[in-house]
Amino acid sequence: MKKKIAGINKARLVEVERLLQGTITETSCATCQKTLKELTRPIITSFSDMFSEQMDLVSRLTEIGLALSGETRLERLLEMIVDEARVLTNADAGTLYVVDKDNRKLEFSILQNDTMKVRMGGTSGNEITLPPVPLYTAGNKPNKSHVSAYCALTGETVNIADVYKAEGFDFTGPRKYDEATGYNSKSMLVLALKNHEQDIIGVLQLLNALDDNGEVVEFSSDVVDIVGSLASQAAIALTNAQLIQGLKDLLYSVIQSIAAAIDAKSPYTNGHIERVVILTMMIAEKVNSTDSGKYAHQRFSRDELEELKLAAWMHDVGKISIPEHVVDKSTKLETIYDRAELVDNRFKLIAELVKNKQLTETIEVLSNCPDPEKISEIKKRYAVDLEQLESDRLFIASCNVPNEYMSDERIERVYDIAGRTYESEGKALNWLTADELENLCIRKGTLTNRERKIIESHAAITLEMLSRLPFPKRLTHVPEYAAGHHEKPDGSGYPKGLAGDDLPLQARIMAVADIFEALTAKDRPYKKPMKLTQAIKILGFMKKDGHIDPDVYDLFLDSELYMEYAKEQLDPSQLDDE
Repeated sequence: MKKKIAGINKARLVEVERLLQGTITETSCATCQKTLKELTRPIITSFSDMFSEQMDLVSRLTEIGLALSGETRLERLLEMIVDEARVLTNADAGTLYVVDKDNRKLEFSILQNDTMKVRMGGTSGNEITLPPVPLYTAGNKPNKSHVSAYCALTGETVNIADVYKAEGFDFTGPRKYDEATGYNSKSMLVLALKNHEQDIIGVLQLLNALDDNGEVVEFSSDVVDIVGSLASQAAIALTNAQLIQGLKDLLYSVIQSIAAAIDAKSPYTNGHIERVVILTMMIAEKVNSTDSGKYAHQRFSRDELEELKLAAWMHDVGKISIPEHVVDKSTKLETIYDRAELVDNRFKLIAELVKNKQLTETIEVLSNCPDPEKISEIKKRYAVDLEQLESDRLFIASCNVPNEYMSDERIERVYDIAGRTYESEGKALNWLTADELENLCIRKGTLTNRERKIIESHAAITLEMLSRLPFPKRLTHVPEYAAGHHEKPDGSGYPKGLAGDDLPLQARIMAVADIFEALTAKDRPYKKPMKLTQAIKILGFMKKDGHIDPDVYDLFLDSELYMEYAKEQLDPSQLDDE
């Protein structure tokens, strides 16, 4: 701006002044007007250009402010701050430091250098491995020798024309960098980023301002003011992003703590939720990357992926209300304890009663008229009874363990045993109680219909619990997806019996993940670790029966996601699909 004003001819300014003061007569009015226009045109043009530049700058700063305030991803925001500051100052390089939570050091967040073609931190995918800059020395004294630390400690802006000629700061770092890379650090501008409470939360360092010819020059005072304005906007945006990120971190921490508590209720399901999250996101990301087939045009947004991930973390939250002895029921007779021992002792008691009857009959024969043949007959008869009783005891014990499918013949034998009675304290009691009979006759697994309904209720409880939480708009479907992992495409699932288009893709994905994890889990009490091929075969049957989404299954199988997961999570003995 100053250069443009200085470039206006001073003689013209004098002429304009004379005209305005009326030193030229009215008779030459027309000539005066023409001369005035000619004399003032360069001045008006110059001021117009300057005003236009100022308006462009204000507009640009406004756009930057809106862009910064609208970005909630912390890593992208940090990158944008350096990008925009370098554009405004035409700086060749830039570094952004963020003050750590203890206010003891500056951590590198973004590092850019066009000449060296370096972009690190942010969304670049290149991690910064440089050590943080300490704000205090070993003696707990302020570290004012390092320019970025000095700026963070004092809040002062530092503008250096040439780091090799500057005094008062230690520039060993930049000089070592120059020696190692061949770069030539020269002009430097360092500014503090202050939040609304005037706390310094970061430091922006710009290096080597370039003129129109690409030569390194000092950062001008006008540029310092502009970048200062940008720094203020950036600090506000950064504070907001950090608050949002902090809330996200808190939310995930709470959710993961709840998930860990649910898993901890059972030593057999520990890690189940986390593995379902892993599988769910593997499938979702594969959907996003596939270029053919059913999902060629299906893409989950960043918010939708986060929504699905949260739902996966919370899909079993309803199990908080399910009794552990139902969730962990490893044998058919198990409740708070395994009643198998009680039944076994009862059979042993019955055996002792049989022996007592044998002894009573033997004594009666001996007391009346000793007859060796009758005594031998009694002994043989009771030996057969005791042998059959022992066989029944072992059979009942085998029924308690869910390794063998309960056929009609086995169930009929259990009923026959249960119908027998023995006498205790003058009362006739059945060998098995009604509840024991019901549990021992479970055809597959360990759960009765009543207990299965109790476990199935966790999906409805999950929906009820999560529906009470005030999820933000972008996460409103978390309760629906979390509760829908037991729904089936044919409508036979629970809790709502959804089918067809009413069943969201996210819930279908989570269903496959949940079932596959349960099938292949190596720590279930009621089954041995399943081979990988057997798990895939069962999923295939479920696809055929309409119990899982066929397209999700095909994607899971064809992309070999199952094998990728298996190699990371399963026991090597389960991998039989090589």
